[in-house]
This record gives sequence, structure tokens and C-alpha cells, in this order.
Amino acid sequence: MKRKGIGNRESGIALPGTGNGERGTVTPRGTSVPGSPFPIPSAPASRIPHPASLVSVRQATGKDLPAILALRLALLREHSHNAIYGRLRPDAEPRAAKLFAAQLQSPNEVIFLAEMGGEAVGVLRCIHSAGSPLLDPPQYAYISSVYVVPRAREQGVLRELLAAADDWCADRGLDEMRLHNAADNPLANAAWEALGFEVVEHLRVRSLKPR
Repeated sequence: MKRKGIGNRESGIALPGTGNGERGTVTPRGTSVPGSPFPIPSAPASRIPHPASLVSVRQATGKDLPAILALRLALLREHSHNAIYGRLRPDAEPRAAKLFAAQLQSPNEVIFLAEMGGEAVGVLRCIHSAGSPLLDPPQYAYISSVYVVPRAREQGVLRELLAAADDWCADRGLDEMRLHNAADNPLANAAWEALGFEVVEHLRVRSLKPR
């Protein structure tokens, strides 16, 4: 799915996709990054208040790794019947802990946590990604691993997470968002469409028999 106009607010669930963003360079925000294709702005405030809502959203840190691990693995387990995401490895948790810790340190992405009453109830990962050299835009935001716990759904959590990502993207001059979500999840499809994302391609899977 693709969404335009994220730099101008006037104009569920996303699964881990195949976009860029598995980089794990350890570099403090606000410093120059040798060889990085993107400018790295200073970090936003550690907490982003949303007074019109009971939900608060903030940028995650390394101390939030246990909460991020629990939320993102819950996302995968909720899609246990999906043709791709149902293939969760037995050792997924230790692998995920290492991967997510690296993502938290990457200068080209951010993970936001949504909280209600001090409890983590939602997560969203946003990656500053390079586009195709043959197409515009040259850079875009890739949304990944979005999850809201069932008891906190339909309370504006997803909208607040996306608003935080909008602000982060605006600071970097990005004007387009993309994401993948499971085709067999009608609620997620409806939620993303309501938030301005349109379907522009389909991912198809074909199994190959060993020879």
C-alpha cells in the first residue's frame, strides 16, 4: 500500500515487509554518518503528548526492547494462518531480540511505542528508505511491524502511532509512505484504507518442488 502527502496532515496492522531497513549501524542521532545517504536530524522529544487522547506515543529506546519484542512477536503469532507469517521459527524470540536491538540503534529508522496508563499497547516501525533509481520519489518512508493489542483497539492508538510517524517523516522531508499488510486481514485492510493508503501492487507466493 502507498500513502502520499504525509508531510501535510491536511492533504491494525502492518507486517514485517521486504523494504529497506534491516540496517543496524550504531550512531547517535544528530551526528553525521559516514557514507549514509540520508541526513540524520536530531532526535525528537522523548515523549510526544496527544492531549486529545488517552494514548501517548514516544520514540522507543533500548530499554523498551522487552516490550517491543512482546508486541512484534504477538503480531506474527496473530497471523499464524498466513502463508508467509505463519512460518515462525522455533528460535524466533532470541533472533528477534538481536534484530530489534540493532533496529533501535539504526540512524535511518525509528520505532514508536503507544502507551495507555503506562502500559505499552502498540508499536510502529518507520524506515527512511531509498527508492528505485529509475522512479520518483528517490526516498520514502516504509512502515513495518505495526501492532495494537486487542484490548486497546478502536481507541485511536493506530492513528496516534501514524501521526508520530508523520512528524518524523516531515522532519526528514519525506512525502510518501509505503507498507505491506496481510491480504487475508479485512480489518487491517479497512483500517489502512481509512488512513489514506491505497493498494498499488499484490505480493504473490508460489512454492517450488525440490528437484
